[in-house]
Amino acid sequence: MAAFHAAWAAGACWVETDVQPTADDALVLIHDDAVDRTTDGTGLVRALARSALAALDAGAWFDVSFTGTRIPALQELLAELTGGRRLLLEIKGEHTAEQVAAIVAAIRAANAADRVFLQSFDVPVLRRLRAILPEEPIGLLVEIIGDDPVADCHDLGAVTYNPDVAEVLRRPDVVAELHRAGIAIQPWFVNDPDQWAALTKLGVDGIITDDPGALLAWQSGRMAGRTET
Repeated sequence: MAAFHAAWAAGACWVETDVQPTADDALVLIHDDAVDRTTDGTGLVRALARSALAALDAGAWFDVSFTGTRIPALQELLAELTGGRRLLLEIKGEHTAEQVAAIVAAIRAANAADRVFLQSFDVPVLRRLRAILPEEPIGLLVEIIGDDPVADCHDLGAVTYNPDVAEVLRRPDVVAELHRAGIAIQPWFVNDPDQWAALTKLGVDGIITDDPGALLAWQSGRMAGRTET
């Protein structure tokens, strides 16, 4: 939650995170499959109960000032999506139909459906999501750009195609290709100003970064330079 608050304080309206189920089917926000790297515990997220996860320190690994930070539940973040705040939520890894439905139910219970955009790398997850939300926009995450990304999106009903930034820079024509089909593109994780400039020139629709404050400052500086010119 500290990271989300820092992003909002820097001026970001969108934050991005991953959701996974615990052993007892609670919905928690954590990137890694295991807790070993970012907490003082060990084990797979899906093998641990919510109560066990809640007892872990998930902040000290990053900086001593964050000691005592806990792994948040999805509902905690949804409750704070007020005043224009939006969430790009990755459904992390394999999920059963029931687990996908639980995520959708949590979002609906928080009255946050209009503030959450769902995406995943996992194609079966997106198919299950499409079955539950046939009319809602969803996003396809990819590590490697496929031979026909437009067809891949159409097959899933995805309105965004979000690849690794290295792939976009390797194949820059994909931006125009997707745009001709009415599909947006938001590369990840882009933390270098030179890459921000290259992607902006290509006309991407969004940039997923670990440092939204720095990106926003760079964008503001770029706009100020244009105004002065």
